[in-house]
Amino acid sequence: MKTFRPTTPSRRKMSVEDFSNLEKNSDTPKSLLKGIRRTGGRNSQGRMTNINKGGGAKRKYRVIEFKRTHIGIKAKVAGLFYDPNRSARLALLNYENGDKSFIIAPQGMNKGDTVECGPESDIKVGNALPLVNIPNGTIIHCIEMKPGAGAQLARSAGMSAQLAGKEGNYAQVRLPSGELRLVPLNCYACIGSVGNTEHKDRVIGKAGRARWLGKRPHVRGVAKNPVDHPHGGGEGRTSGGRHPVSPTGVPTKGYKTRTNKRTSVYILKGRPRNKKKN
Repeated sequence: MKTFRPTTPSRRKMSVEDFSNLEKNSDTPKSLLKGIRRTGGRNSQGRMTNINKGGGAKRKYRVIEFKRTHIGIKAKVAGLFYDPNRSARLALLNYENGDKSFIIAPQGMNKGDTVECGPESDIKVGNALPLVNIPNGTIIHCIEMKPGAGAQLARSAGMSAQLAGKEGNYAQVRLPSGELRLVPLNCYACIGSVGNTEHKDRVIGKAGRARWLGKRPHVRGVAKNPVDHPHGGGEGRTSGGRHPVSPTGVPTKGYKTRTNKRTSVYILKGRPRNKKKN
């Protein structure tokens, strides 16, 4: 992390991530850039469903090879790049057949390293293998949930999962949340943990920097009028007078919102809930 002298109130305790080991954005291959349209907190009907999103700096989407298709072809890491759309860093791979692609950069990957994808690949940071070929206890990231669907689990900065065991046609994967989940053995996963582990330690420092990220001001419900929020209104300051709910009246604490019961059979152990301290 990079810190600053407290020359202004916003600079005091403000910190940013160090970009010294990254390549310039101008070196990004144009073929891996794509336009992206931001929602501004609105759904497909144009109705505002999130009042705290909007604005922000204009971005371009980096096309990432979540589904590793270059089986058995070695690639050299051309450099590490910043991605404005996610907390993790990206690694640019130059394959032996001339193709180029971005992958999520794991911890310990450097410019000039060689990586490979396929069942015969070595157990090495950055390589991708089917879960059936990975030893128990290995730290993994970018895990598929369905064969050929592409990486969906453990993709953000500092995240990693652990291959806890194998039974039948499924592998037991312990996710960062503490959940123990069954994943088909022929699903691919990358060795190692996602890099940029210091991302969680950054301090925004000022409201303007949050606006660059597309975050608008967040107003408490109890400070609003009854027409705008269920917690609003009342004579004087109140604490809401009811259990916490969202602007649409949905409970926000302890209320389970999971609706996909079809896949509940794959969850061996749910994520632990924080117990209240006496």
